[in-house]
Amino acid sequence: MLSAERLAASLTVGAHGQRRAGTGEDFWQYRPATQGDTARNIDWRRSGRSDGQFVRDSEAQVAQSAVIWVSGAAGMQFTGGPDRSSKRDRADLLALALSLALLAGGERVAIAGNPPRPGRVQADRIAETLVRRVALTTDEDAPPVDSMRPNQRIILIDDFLGDPAPVLACLNRAAGMGVQGALLQVLDPTEESFPFGGAVLFRSASGALSHDTRDAAGLRDAYLARLAERRQMLTQAAQVAGWHFGTHDTAQQPSQALTWLWTVLEG
Repeated sequence: MLSAERLAASLTVGAHGQRRAGTGEDFWQYRPATQGDTARNIDWRRSGRSDGQFVRDSEAQVAQSAVIWVSGAAGMQFTGGPDRSSKRDRADLLALALSLALLAGGERVAIAGNPPRPGRVQADRIAETLVRRVALTTDEDAPPVDSMRPNQRIILIDDFLGDPAPVLACLNRAAGMGVQGALLQVLDPTEESFPFGGAVLFRSASGALSHDTRDAAGLRDAYLARLAERRQMLTQAAQVAGWHFGTHDTAQQPSQALTWLWTVLEG
């Protein structure tokens, strides 16, 4: 929680404009004064530049709803070295820090499977949910397609190395419901660079998949090409759905990924 609070504190937090007149603080538009507008409502500086009287409308600002999903697949427990966080730990940290920042801006937030709520107490609920969540023993975990609601924003955090079909189905459903969001791929630097050579037995975290080779270095180019293809596919699918796709590895500062998430959600 302390690490997440330090991360969240680095972001500028504010309410989200609704692109319509209301009770916010940001300027929305000038409109001609009508019956019921008092002298206090009139913008005299703007009115002085024309023959009529004009009122300065502010933009309505209300809380939005955000749902964050962190994959529980067995592979998220992987770390390539004792000096680095596992992918699961980094994903949880980013999920909690983003939740704190959104809650500070007055939004309703939840981990997938729970109802979005506002307030500081909700931050404690989110932290407890992340800590108590039991990792799966399988290599696959599917995002929450059935729990999506119109006009929500969804953040999916995963390594996206498994079967892409559930993610593509989620994006397709989101596009049809007007749900926007972001995909963040979290990888270990080992998965980014494939620094293996010689005889290596590769095995998935669940043990269900394995590949034995005597020339791991000979697989590097093919592996990196497959990784690039996967990222390109997810980027294009996200763009079609009106979403964003980003990457992060656990050797980087978590603030980089958090800033990216905040920027795309604000944008």
